[in-house]
Amino acid sequence: MTLSPEHEELISAARDARSRAYAPYSEFSVGAALDVGDGHVFFGSNIENASYGLTICAERAAVAAAISGGFRDFEAIAIAGPDDALASPCGACRQVLAEFNPQMTVVFTTPDGPVAQTLAELLPYSFKSFV
Repeated sequence: MTLSPEHEELISAARDARSRAYAPYSEFSVGAALDVGDGHVFFGSNIENASYGLTICAERAAVAAAISGGFRDFEAIAIAGPDDALASPCGACRQVLAEFNPQMTVVFTTPDGPVAQTLAELLPYSFKSFV
């Protein structure tokens, strides 16, 4: 998928969010910018904890901010790792995002530059409830 000017703006916003990460253990700061499609963008940064399992990923922090703000229609998310290292969403974040829009665009940093894919490409067999 080709990066659009909107994707470039979103990755820039994710890089800005990265500066607010709390990552004293891994020193791997991550920022996320979530576009809900109506001009609103919600931000998240990773928040580590001494009990590693309690760490919150940047993507899920951005989703929590959007949901708390009353939004549930997500169009795109950008994720930026430290020095633009590979920052593809983890499996848990992919599943959380799939809850809202499996076709959303996911833009993430790599050492070779940002990459854009659909969430369905990153998580082709997401879990779905049949309740």
